[in-house]
Amino acid sequence: MSHPNIIPVTDASFDTQVLGAEGPVLVKFEADWCGPCQAMKPMIHDLAEQYGDRLTIATVDIDQNNRTPHRFGVRGVPTVILFDKGQIVGQKVGLPRKADLAGLIESRLSQSAA
Repeated sequence: MSHPNIIPVTDASFDTQVLGAEGPVLVKFEADWCGPCQAMKPMIHDLAEQYGDRLTIATVDIDQNNRTPHRFGVRGVPTVILFDKGQIVGQKVGLPRKADLAGLIESRLSQSAA
């Protein structure tokens, strides 16, 4: 299930697409074999719809891109990290509730707007 507001990111493109992004970027570290990662896909799709152009959502396949998860201390999947202006501003490990992710995003978007 792909969505135009969800971009796949690689080790090679992470710095440009995430750390160099204009606004907040929610990065989901995932793997095809991870059941909770697959269960999270509809939630991520809904968040992409809900936040549209106010938030970029990126995914990193940890099996194909192992440098980036190591760089940010990702030890399990799914892990979701919210970046803004190249800095980590929030993180959730495991399968979060949609409301928890939305709260994390909302708090950052309200700070960015202020």
